[in-house]
Amino acid sequence: MKLSRKTRETLAFWGFVGPFLIGLAVFAYLPIGWSVYLSFFDARNTVTPSVFVGLDNYAHMLTDGPFLASLGTFSVFALAIVPLTFVLSLALAAGVHQLRFARAFFRSVFFLPFACSYVVASLIWKTSLFSGVRYGLANTVLGLFGADPVAWTGTVDPPLYWIVLVTARLWLQLGFYMILFLAALQRIPGRLYEAAWLDGAKPAWQVFRHITLPQLRATSVAVLLLNLINAYQAFDEFYNIMGDSRGYPPFARPPLVYLYYTSLGSGGQDLGRGSAGAVLLALLIALVTLAQGRLFRFDRGALS
Repeated sequence: MKLSRKTRETLAFWGFVGPFLIGLAVFAYLPIGWSVYLSFFDARNTVTPSVFVGLDNYAHMLTDGPFLASLGTFSVFALAIVPLTFVLSLALAAGVHQLRFARAFFRSVFFLPFACSYVVASLIWKTSLFSGVRYGLANTVLGLFGADPVAWTGTVDPPLYWIVLVTARLWLQLGFYMILFLAALQRIPGRLYEAAWLDGAKPAWQVFRHITLPQLRATSVAVLLLNLINAYQAFDEFYNIMGDSRGYPPFARPPLVYLYYTSLGSGGQDLGRGSAGAVLLALLIALVTLAQGRLFRFDRGALS
């Protein structure tokens, strides 16, 4: 039986898309749905609970001091990482875009850290660069100036551990956002710059402010949204840099790390409250994302 062209195209479409949709449903949507289901039950040490508790898990998490403190930790991390990533990735993209030679080389060099495992990078930062002993690179440099070794991940006053966490995340993700900005810069028509020069605009700040930045509006919104969401989901670098054999310090505990200890900690597996906290965190991410999108008029032609 000979199939029509439309039928063949439909079968080909589902042949390519079907496996992806099945994987997405099994490994993403099903766990999310089950997590929401668990959040309404007393799910201690079980994933098949039978005791319905309604909104008690949500009420507990909303009044739980450590969970709220972890949200505050995230706020500090986001306030540091989001603007720094935006400014530095845009500066790198602008610099690479201006190169007349070896542009592909520098683009690859800056993007390469993004392919590195967060766990591996975190261990390098903890054991080699910012080790608390005098053999770490940072302490070696300080020793050249006669300074004593610093316990980078254990110093709370001042909170020097933020230097380790922020620099690790910057090194890992700057290249990705640089590529986004670089692609947007390459799409800006050259005639706009020519018109600006003919009108007497200065080739540096005036051109960048009045032509480059407005043309990067859509990419800027995307970078800010993605960066904010990724900051909410920070886990690997916090867990591997700050954690040790004694446990995890509460002063630098982001929400995902706290939910990990709540759901799978040594004190007992409370999957109900952990799931409720995860749902609250997801709702908070969605609300902040929508607010940021509205602030930058994401729904008013930002992608046009």
